[in-house]
Amino acid sequence: MNWFHKVQLQFRALFQKGKLDERMDAEMCSHIEMQTQENIEAGMKPDEARYAARRQFGAVESIKERCREQRGVTEVENLGRDIRHGARILRKNPAFTALVAVTLAVGICATSTVFSLIQGVLLTPPPYREPERLALILPLREDGQRYTRGWPGAQWQEWQQQSKSFESIAAYGWTFNYLVLTDGSESIEGMRVTTDYFKAAGVQPALGRAFAEADAVADPSNTIIIGYDLWKRRFNGDPKVIGQTLQISRSKNRHTIIGVMPPDVRFMPSPNVAQEPNYNVDAKVDYWLPARIGPNELKAPIAYVFGRLRPGVTMKQAQTELSAIVAREAQADKDFAGIVPRLDPLKSFTNREGGRLLMPVAGAVVLVFLVACANAAGLLLARGLQRQHEYALRAALGARPFQICRQVLAESLMLSLLGGVVGVGLSIWCVEAIKAVAGSGIPRLDQVRIGWPLVFFSLAGMMVAGIVAGLLPAWRALNRDFANDLKAGSRTASVGRAERRLLAGVASAQVALTLALLVGAGLLIQTVKSLANVQPGYDVQNVLTMSVTTIGTNWLGFHQQAMERVSQLPGVKAAAFVWGVPLTGNKWENAFEIDGRPSSGALKDEVNLPMRSVTPDYFDALGLRFLEGRAFRKGDDDHAPRVAIINQAAAERYFSGTSAAVGRKFKFAGSDTNRFEIIGVLANTRTDTLTDEAEPEVYVSFCQMGAFSKHLVVRSHGDPRAISALVQRELRAIDSSAAVEHIKTLEEIREASVASRTFAMKLLTGFALVACVLATVGIYGVISLAAGSRRTEIAIRMAIGAQRDDVIRLMLGDGVRLASIGIGCGILIAIVLAAGLRTYLFGVGPTDPLTFGVMALVVMLITLGACWFPARRAAGADPLDSLRAD
Repeated sequence: MNWFHKVQLQFRALFQKGKLDERMDAEMCSHIEMQTQENIEAGMKPDEARYAARRQFGAVESIKERCREQRGVTEVENLGRDIRHGARILRKNPAFTALVAVTLAVGICATSTVFSLIQGVLLTPPPYREPERLALILPLREDGQRYTRGWPGAQWQEWQQQSKSFESIAAYGWTFNYLVLTDGSESIEGMRVTTDYFKAAGVQPALGRAFAEADAVADPSNTIIIGYDLWKRRFNGDPKVIGQTLQISRSKNRHTIIGVMPPDVRFMPSPNVAQEPNYNVDAKVDYWLPARIGPNELKAPIAYVFGRLRPGVTMKQAQTELSAIVAREAQADKDFAGIVPRLDPLKSFTNREGGRLLMPVAGAVVLVFLVACANAAGLLLARGLQRQHEYALRAALGARPFQICRQVLAESLMLSLLGGVVGVGLSIWCVEAIKAVAGSGIPRLDQVRIGWPLVFFSLAGMMVAGIVAGLLPAWRALNRDFANDLKAGSRTASVGRAERRLLAGVASAQVALTLALLVGAGLLIQTVKSLANVQPGYDVQNVLTMSVTTIGTNWLGFHQQAMERVSQLPGVKAAAFVWGVPLTGNKWENAFEIDGRPSSGALKDEVNLPMRSVTPDYFDALGLRFLEGRAFRKGDDDHAPRVAIINQAAAERYFSGTSAAVGRKFKFAGSDTNRFEIIGVLANTRTDTLTDEAEPEVYVSFCQMGAFSKHLVVRSHGDPRAISALVQRELRAIDSSAAVEHIKTLEEIREASVASRTFAMKLLTGFALVACVLATVGIYGVISLAAGSRRTEIAIRMAIGAQRDDVIRLMLGDGVRLASIGIGCGILIAIVLAAGLRTYLFGVGPTDPLTFGVMALVVMLITLGACWFPARRAAGADPLDSLRAD
């Protein structure tokens, strides 16, 4: 038996065992190559020569077909064989496997983490039946100026009768109170609602009943519905709580509990609400009280209104109908003129702030994911180029291009699965870490949970990452010329120009995406830096704040004793009470009428100003500066004429300047008494946000208009946290039932006011750094492979006189070209990303040339750094050794 028949029988036996792909013998391959070369020398074309050689050596295709028929091999079994083979290949290369898996894990971790935030904050529906049918009815001024009031009862009650677009319309208002306890009272936030509120919202109590008409008619109404969290916290989840009573501080009578709401019921948005320490639309409601609108209150613009659309009615149809009704009301009563309704879907309104933060972050994380996939694709492509001889042998033995492509994709998917498992574990940790440190930077963060949506999304991310990372190597394997690879005769054939260009394109894409992330991070860093340099007009250093409310009847005595005792504590420089600490969102807004300024009495002509009630030492405690007039004195009490202080913005808008304002008078709208005389003008301060210019404000004497809840402001000589315990001890000594909460320094309040920007900056900076590392690895791999593939060229250059520096410049030039292409594309991507960040930027434009230029330079330096070591290694090689090897 000649050698041909021996080989044929050996391979037939291997095929029958199903192990041909595993034990492909080098001897058989060399016989096929030799016969192919003989056929070519005999005058056959390369394709015909290779086909004839395969048929001559055992008719491989026909043998495989017979084996398939005998064993019933299916495509699933073929895929299983590819997976087993790929697993063995990956086990034999642990370093390569770990590198690709970690790269994909980073991308999957980032996307899964951000998806968890989006799913919890934006995709979790409000706890109402069919929330897409709920619409907020917001009042706006026709002239476009800011309007801070609600709707009069006379208007929305008429809508209930006339509107055909709404199934039901209800009114509500935010309120707060204190649950009276002997060991320190607890602040609670709640809502006053009309009796049809729960029907319109589509939510009913989990225990007990909702409000009836009789509850709203009773004067006073002593029924109350409590929230689930308050029920669990203060009543231990007792199912017999219905019928029990509780005491809240602003009511002389105890309230009877008639219902307990289900979990997670939050506030309906009150866009212009007076923000008592610390109103939060994202908080959970503690209690509900029935709203009673008396005959004298029908024109008071105090209610917020929402409605449930009828099935099939669109927002546009309801908007058209309601606008017509409001226009008729304005014609019938001029007091309602100038205010128009705007319908805003509840879901879009509540998601607005979260979307403003998370959507740009989602765009950034997509870039990180693509960088990770590009890096993995480059590594797999380089690995595939090293295995090109193996693929050629498979093709010579009958493997179709599709089978080789499937093998590459199978290995890529296995790597993505491994990286996905690691990435999901990291994302769970990252989500918990973000929940711990983000604080107020993300709205409704408590809704972010680890669950099946994260698992399903991560599985989808694994599949996408595996396909994206493996698609380019698979496509390259599908389009190779295996005949030329066999002729090369080496298991590590050199990389051609086409392969180098392909790898360079992948690396350029990484550079582009990395530049976009760096620009976004740079713009936010500039924003945070600009915010840190903002001078708000008051001194935030060494100031301690806390909300303090006395539940006792000796209201004035408590505050006088508190200021006296706290002021005498060691380390205390000044102490004062204030309604509305800067940057907490407190807006106790009132409508005023200014003497000498004509007013029609219509809502559109009202002058609405935020009012702050302060004790005399407040201005010194915060370091506020007077432009005209004087501060409050101890004599400015309830027995003295009412006085007020305004800021520079109010003086310029309503009194033609600071000097003209002092001595002028104003009163509350609709009141004939209680006129206030302006005794001073303060320099402007940024009390709402650091990013907005000062708006008009009014300060009144605390002794003339005391606030139910207020902040105690204490300026210390040193660290204010050191005196916190002493201050609380003195307050408790005066009234043990006093509520002392929200203890923060003014610096912490300032940081919280920009928390969303700071969070976005940190997150985007982290993404950019990760992308830099991945891009550096990818560029290093491309240049290293290019240097190895040009070994002969470099050796010849050096043999004819090129110096080491010349070779280094040659390699660095490749890196510069690669980076230049990436930077050009990256600038376009960065412009799009920066446009999404526009609402977060402050003190810097979205196309800031300095940021773009600096980040482009950083990317270029990273590229040159990644090229330096491969270039030095290529220049240091002995040209004689390289030429001998070839």
